[in-house]
Amino acid sequence: MAGSTVRPPAYQLLADELRDEITSGRLQPGSRLPPEPELCVRSGVSRSTVREALRLLASQHLIVTTRGVTGGSFVAHPDAEQLSEALSTGLTLLSNSAEVGMADLLELRRALEVPAAGLAAQRRTDANLIEMRGAMFDPDLDELQTMLAAHAAFHSAVASATGNPLFELVTRPLYHVTYGEEIVENLPGDYWARIDVDHRELLMMVKGGDSGGAMELSRRHLDYIMEATDR
Repeated sequence: MAGSTVRPPAYQLLADELRDEITSGRLQPGSRLPPEPELCVRSGVSRSTVREALRLLASQHLIVTTRGVTGGSFVAHPDAEQLSEALSTGLTLLSNSAEVGMADLLELRRALEVPAAGLAAQRRTDANLIEMRGAMFDPDLDELQTMLAAHAAFHSAVASATGNPLFELVTRPLYHVTYGEEIVENLPGDYWARIDVDHRELLMMVKGGDSGGAMELSRRHLDYIMEATDR
């Protein structure tokens, strides 16, 4: 019939209901969900439908199910890495479409990385500096994939040094979007050498607590990437 809609399967409706309770905060991290028999009665569905709904929520990292006498399904505690993976998947899909280009990604990076660099200079720990230093690469010896991975690790380390886990959560997916083949082929010959120099200079500014200098260098760094990839 024209204009009719297809009703979602019962397990999807139950999963949506439980997800709403979790994301609204009515069910807090660590809270135990009602047992399967209770969910069956409450929702008027079979046990297999309840289990399918719980499997869906588990696949979305919203709940953790354990077995045994004290087992059950519990609301998962937020995990920045898992949440970041979900964001990364969506960002990758968008970046592979015509809707989002490199300029859009760099615009977002600029909005996030410049203030992050300033905060990192103010709040970094010795462990953060070690992590940043460990993400350096050699532009004369390392292969492209090694440098791409090191680039992602370095900027993730800067985000971590802000002490604000939301920076790391939001910025991490940006570094999993790879440079397109056409972009790589048209990069300037000294591109990775320049990136390496900027990273080493930013490390020194963060180490020295130079918040203003770190922000300005981050801004110039992204301006250069924008210019180099828009060829």
